[in-house]
Amino acid sequence: MRIRSMIAGCLLLGLAVSTSGCGSAEVPEPVAKRIIILTNGNSPYWDAAATGARDAAAELKVEEAGLTVMVDRNDYEVEGQINKLKQYANSTDVAAVGISVTDAKNAAIADELRHLRESGIKVVTIDSDVDRDTARDARFAYLGTDNIQGGRELGVAAQALLPDGGEYATFVGLKGATNAIERIGGFAEGVGAKINAKENMGDGGKADPARKNVRDALDRNPNLNLLVGIWSYNTPAIVDIVKELGIRNKVKIVGFDAEPPAIEAMADGMVDVMVVQNPYQMGYQGVQLLKAMVEEDQATVAELLPDQGSEGGDLCRTGLKVVVPDGTTSLKRDMFDPQTEFLTLSEFRAWLREHGLSGS
Repeated sequence: MRIRSMIAGCLLLGLAVSTSGCGSAEVPEPVAKRIIILTNGNSPYWDAAATGARDAAAELKVEEAGLTVMVDRNDYEVEGQINKLKQYANSTDVAAVGISVTDAKNAAIADELRHLRESGIKVVTIDSDVDRDTARDARFAYLGTDNIQGGRELGVAAQALLPDGGEYATFVGLKGATNAIERIGGFAEGVGAKINAKENMGDGGKADPARKNVRDALDRNPNLNLLVGIWSYNTPAIVDIVKELGIRNKVKIVGFDAEPPAIEAMADGMVDVMVVQNPYQMGYQGVQLLKAMVEEDQATVAELLPDQGSEGGDLCRTGLKVVVPDGTTSLKRDMFDPQTEFLTLSEFRAWLREHGLSGS
């Protein structure tokens, strides 16, 4: 009888411990898994992508799926991006990564991406891809601009602005990034044989070298009449130096993307044309695709990548816009690919307001 009482007491004690544990810290709350968007650097260009990622998180109800979204900004350094990828691999709460690759040729970045995939973490590239000849297997898909086409459209615009020909220089953050290589190559195709390349200068993603490069290129090449901004902050850097030197009447200024200073510069007559990507959609669709991959939602994956499995079916294009100043310009809608939107600055600003953006 005494033994039965002791056993019953132990069972009751065990039940009490078990019951109290359900409502205490002894049983950890489920931790939301992270979808991470990792940028190549930190510039206002990425603000639009962050807005798109945030909107996707809300509209697609990622919290209800046990997920959360964060945008992690790199410093344009390869080492910084590799270190972040290693941190993700050692974390237990990372479900998926969308990365803008800093250097397409860097094998260590591709190896870290493969390591993530082998660990079960979903991986896509956005904005700038891996080297597609050697590292296509390091990610599932690429979302972003067709950068060759974008460069070509900018070149076509430049050719129309300078029908008598001339000399040009391109300015970019990292010359080894895939988007830089493809845009510059596409630009050379589009601009034609009458306008010759004289300089291609990288600045490491830093503002002061970006401006110095423009000044140095003009010093070395007195006949330069076309300055080309390849990354978003390069066009404002070009404008700064052209204003400083007072040579706007001698040069055309064209560039990628539309940071707020570039938009104001176009309104002030300092920029002739911008080819604008859609980082908002890169952020939005990046989260949408990664969430679908985590949930094994093949219908959504197929919606975003309808040609998956065929050549080039791993590429999801997010569109291009050619933006020209209000009023007189020699650029016309029919000069560009039918799939490229052609907008005046006022029309573009209306699109920005519609999406709550200050730049793109």
